[in-house]
Amino acid sequence: MKTLKGPAIFLAQFMADEDPFDNIESMAKWASGLGFKGIQVPIGNPNFIDVKQAAESKTYCDDLNGRVQSCGVEITELSTHLEGQLVAVHPVYDELFDGFAAEEVRGNPQKRTEWAIEQVKLAAKASQNLGLTSHVTFSGAFLWPMVYPWPQRPGGLVDAGFAELASRWRPILDVFEDCGVDCCYEIHPGEDLHDGISFERFLDEVKGHPRANILYDPSHFVLQQLDYLSFIDLYHDRIKMFHVKDAEFNASGKQGVYGGYQDWVNRAGRFRSLGDGQVDFKSIFSKFAAYDFDGWAVLEWECCLKHQEDGAREGAEFIRDHIIRVTEKAFDDFASAGTDERANKRVLGIS
Repeated sequence: MKTLKGPAIFLAQFMADEDPFDNIESMAKWASGLGFKGIQVPIGNPNFIDVKQAAESKTYCDDLNGRVQSCGVEITELSTHLEGQLVAVHPVYDELFDGFAAEEVRGNPQKRTEWAIEQVKLAAKASQNLGLTSHVTFSGAFLWPMVYPWPQRPGGLVDAGFAELASRWRPILDVFEDCGVDCCYEIHPGEDLHDGISFERFLDEVKGHPRANILYDPSHFVLQQLDYLSFIDLYHDRIKMFHVKDAEFNASGKQGVYGGYQDWVNRAGRFRSLGDGQVDFKSIFSKFAAYDFDGWAVLEWECCLKHQEDGAREGAEFIRDHIIRVTEKAFDDFASAGTDERANKRVLGIS
C-alpha cells in the first residue's frame, strides 16, 4: 500500500490583486505557513506561471520549481479548468464563457477554441518540464443544455456530441501521452463529463486512451446524489488526482437537486469548508489507501458561508489528520507459525 501526499491547496479561489495572493512566491510562503506541502497552480496568470515559456524552457521550469521550493512547498499539478472548458462550448454559452479567453480571441468561437486547445497542449509540455505526472482540466460541454430531456433529444444527438468532444480532445491526449502526463478531467456538473456513465462514454470515443483520467471531487457527487464511495471502487484505476472539498445536500418540499435558481446559500446542495458538510472523508481516505492512490490530497476551498482564509487554515489540518500512513506489516504477523510448503500440505491433509 501507498501513503498519499499532502496536504496541498488549489490556488485558484485565493488568487487576488493584493499581497500575498498576487504572485506565486508570496502565495507559496502563505500556503507553507498554513501547513501545506504543495500548491496546485492554474496556468492563466503570468504572475504565477508563464505557460508558454514553461512549455519551451526546462531552465525556466527548474528556476520556478526552485523558487517555489525555497518557500517551503512544491508544485503538485497545473490546472487548465478555464481553458479546458473552452475546448468545447455550446453556442448558448458563448458570451458567458468569452471572459475565460484571451482578449484577442473573444467574440470568435473558432479562434477561441483553437486558442484553448493550444493552451492545454502547452500545459502538458509545461507539466513535463516541471517534472509533474498529472494535470487537471475540464472537458467542456456541447450537451449540457440538453441534460434534462425536454423536449426529447433528437435521435443521435448525444452520439454526435460525444463524437465531436472526442475529436477535439484526442489530439490533446496524444500530446499528454508524448509528455508522460495524465490528463485528469474533473467530473463536474456543467461538463459533458459529469458522472461515471458520461466518462465511460467519452472513454469509449477516445478508444480507452491511457491518458484520459479522472480528478475525483466528492462534493460534485453529493450535489448530484451520486454514490461517491462506490465511484472510487468503480474507477480507482483511472483516478489520478483528488480534490478534497466538502458539500451538503438538504432537500425540502420546495427544492431538490436543481436548486430553484437560488444563490449558493439558499440551495439544497451547497459547497462547504472541510468538516462542515456531509462528505464521509474517513471512508474516502481509507479507500484511497487500500487502492494504493499515491497522488496529492489537494484542498479546493469553496464555501457559501465561511471566509476562505479560515477555510484554508482549517483545511490544512483537516487533510493532514485524514491522511492514512499505511502499514508495512499485517497486524497479526506476531502470530505467524513460519510454516513452509510441506507444512501447509500437512495442515490441509494433502499427501
